[in-house]
Formats: sequence, C-alpha cells, structure tokens
Amino acid sequence: MPRRHMHVTDAVEAPLRAALRELRCRLETPYHFPPTAQAEAESAARAPRIPAGDGAVATEHTLEDATDLPLFTIDPPGSLDLDQAVYLSRRWRSPRSKSGGGGGFRVHYAIADVASFVTPGGALDAEAHHRVTTLYFPDERVPLHPYVLSEGAASLLPDQDRPAVLWQLDLDPQGELTAVSVRRALVRSRARLDYAGVQRVLDDKTAEEPLALLRDIGLLREELEVARGAISLNVLPEQEVVEHDGRYTLAYRAPLPAYGWNAQISLLTGMAAAELMLASGTGILRTLPPAPDGSVARLRLTARALGVDWPHHTSYAALIRSLDPQRATHAAFLQECTALLRGAGYTAFDGTPPKPSEALHAAVAAPYAHATAPLRRLVDRYTSELCLAASAGEEPADWVRSALAALPREMEVGTQRANQVERACVDLVEAALLRDRIGEIFEGLVVDVDEQDPTRGTVHLYDPAVVGRVEATPDGPALPLGSLLRVRLAEADPGREPVRFIPA
Repeated sequence: MPRRHMHVTDAVEAPLRAALRELRCRLETPYHFPPTAQAEAESAARAPRIPAGDGAVATEHTLEDATDLPLFTIDPPGSLDLDQAVYLSRRWRSPRSKSGGGGGFRVHYAIADVASFVTPGGALDAEAHHRVTTLYFPDERVPLHPYVLSEGAASLLPDQDRPAVLWQLDLDPQGELTAVSVRRALVRSRARLDYAGVQRVLDDKTAEEPLALLRDIGLLREELEVARGAISLNVLPEQEVVEHDGRYTLAYRAPLPAYGWNAQISLLTGMAAAELMLASGTGILRTLPPAPDGSVARLRLTARALGVDWPHHTSYAALIRSLDPQRATHAAFLQECTALLRGAGYTAFDGTPPKPSEALHAAVAAPYAHATAPLRRLVDRYTSELCLAASAGEEPADWVRSALAALPREMEVGTQRANQVERACVDLVEAALLRDRIGEIFEGLVVDVDEQDPTRGTVHLYDPAVVGRVEATPDGPALPLGSLLRVRLAEADPGREPVRFIPA
C-alpha cells in the first residue's frame, strides 16, 4: 500500500495527467498482462480451484458455508478490489459463570482467497511474482492481478458468494486477543460501505450494532496501541492536487476516525497472523528496526521548517497522536513521517523462529505480518496459507514452503519499485505545483546536507510544503543545516526534473 495517499482530479487530457502517463511509460510499468496469464485468470474466474489440503481441490459446493454471516466491506467510494469483509458482535457473559468470565467481542474477518484463483507455478502465478504489488499513481493504479479477478471473481463484492479465508478473533472486554482460528469458507458480503457513510451513522448514533462495534473495538485497540508504545500513521492525510485557473494547488484531506478504527481490525489480524506463524515455526513476518537517531533528528528539522511544535520531552509516537491532520502544516509533517518506515523488510523462517528482537515491527511494537490484502500484495496470499495450516495443526503446502526462501527478496524488489513510483509521483506533482514560479524566492529550512559536498542538500519550504534539492555554487559556503534559508526556484519541469533551488 502506498505510504503517501496522493490523488489527482484533473481531466484526462490535462497536462499533469499527460505527464503521469509519460511517467508510467518511462518506468516501464507492466500495465497489460501476458496473454497466458490473462487467459488463466479468466478461466479461474469461471471455475476457481479451492485448495483442500494434501493437494486436493474443493469446490464452492463442498466448502464450509458461512454465507449466513452478515459481512460488510468498508473502502473508499468506487473501490472494487475488496480484500476484506468484516462482521463484529459481542460475546455475552454466561449468567451461570461464577467467575464472571466471557464477554468481550468476536471479530469475523473474511480475506479474499486468492489461492483459489492462482495455480502455483502457472503463468498467472509467475506474473504475480514479477509484479509483487499493485502500483499506485495519483490518477490510477496498476494491479497485481487482472481485473477479472481483482475487481471481479476474487473480490468480496456485495451479494456474491465468494471463497474466503475466514478469521475468527475473540477479544476480551478490554480488546485484547484471547483466541484465534482460521478456516476456508464460502462467504457473502451484505453491503459495500464507504468511510464517509460509516462515520455519518456512527456520529448520529443510527448505526446498527455490528457497525457501531467498529468504533468500540477500534477505540479499545487504539488504547492498547498507545500502551505498547506503537506508532500510528492511520492519521496520514490524502494529498489532493487541484487545478484552478491554470495553476495547481495542494490540498490535504484528513482521514475520518472510521478509517483508523477499520485499520485497527486489519492490524489486529496481522498481529494474530504473526503469532500463529511464530508458534508453528514456519512463516514470514513484516519487520522494521527502530528508527536510527539520524532519521528522528532530520524529522525534528522538518517539524521546525513547518512550524510544528515538538517539545524535546515528547516522544515521536506521542507527537503523532497530538497532531491535527486538518491543519495543512500538520498534514505536511505527517507525510514526511513516512520516512521513519524506511528499513522495513520481510523475515521468513521454516523450523526455527527468529529471535524476538528480529521478529519485531518497531512501528507496531509487536510481531506483525502482512495478511489482509492478497488482491494487492503477493506475500499476503502466502500468509493466508501459512495461517490456515498453523490453525489446523498441519504442515504448509509444498508450494508455499518452497517459495519462502525467495519471498523476502521478491517483496524487497517489488517494494523498491513501488517506492520508486511513489517518489517519482511526488517529484512530478511538486514540480507541477511550482512550474509557473521559476525565479521566485521562497523561504525554507535546510533539513539535510550532503556529507560529501556540503554545498548540496535538501530544503523544506513552508508554503507550499514542498521538499527540493538546493545546490549552492561549488566554491560557495556550506549549507546551514537546521537553519532558515532563502532560496530561488531554478527548475520545476513536471515529469522530467524534480524541483531544484539555489540559495537566493
């Protein structure tokens, strides 16, 4: 998933959209699928082959029927690649229980069963291993799987019977996980909801209990997140590039609380998946080391550049929670906070689980696995299979186990490609914002200086909140790290050159 959520509302023929199309060509983005892979997808859409263990294949008719669960999905408006559907309920205390035990909540979480549509070793499987992840551009996305699957037969669309990996997560009254099970089942989503609509009925208290529990469970899980010392970026705002009178401006749209509460369900499932795999001795985790001191120090400079108050006694995690994404400067700072997620990787193991320190995801402050987006991320398909086996007390399928050794590197390469796309999109959009302002003088803060050449570095403007290269003359003075600097815009060519400044 992208770390920055950027959206362009231009007409198809507008210059920025044209520059984005050129960018996709220059990056050789694999938009169309090979004919053999497309044919496999179309065949699987008509007749999925549902794994049943020991190399056997089930059908939708022999699959456990869980269509009585009134599941629902929550996604941005218009989304069709629906990976997850949820149903939330209370676990009532037994009146006969002398200990007062029981109570709490039950989460049913259905995840798209991509393994039922992708044959291991086939052309579609090979193409998925090549693409690794859906690529997100501000105007469109390049999918991991053909649309006939990702927006059709494998998607948990409403009023359609779908094979799914069904999680059952039991929570105590404080929101702590007490029991987990995973199984394959046939499910049927009842409704496709969006965040604005969910927030509206939650705020006016007209939501039915399964939806009202999203807030209750979400708030409890957020409290546990704070207690763990985890870092939450669920408040990361969406950047919207708006054209007005021939010039582009940048607006920020803060996510609704419902977005964060829904994300807590996904996070809960990823943590449960990690624990299942660690207990079984075979799995693949998403890991992240603690942020190096230099990254935090640079982020403090960025906070200064944007006028964000960051007292020295306040931790990074506490600061994030204190910010208001509705404020443009806070929103811009939250975008820069994604830099602390650099260094994330994947750790696979088979037989000997990693040490606790090597299994940790520093931002989650717990072991964690990517498990809930198999339509858009390759590794999640394998996580589903590993957790199904672990929950049943069985060995993973051979095709799963044989892929584990290579999977971390494949995911790394795919993630690097996605990050390259994201960085190129940010450079393009920032250049579009400033394309008509060549020669103008701005004030910014020097947030980074090249150790090899101190006349080169990075400057962060206050308005617009753009980050760009700054280059003094080779024989000029060193850039003043951490200090304000007046700079002149030298370059801003959307799709060709990122913004570049020189000291004014």
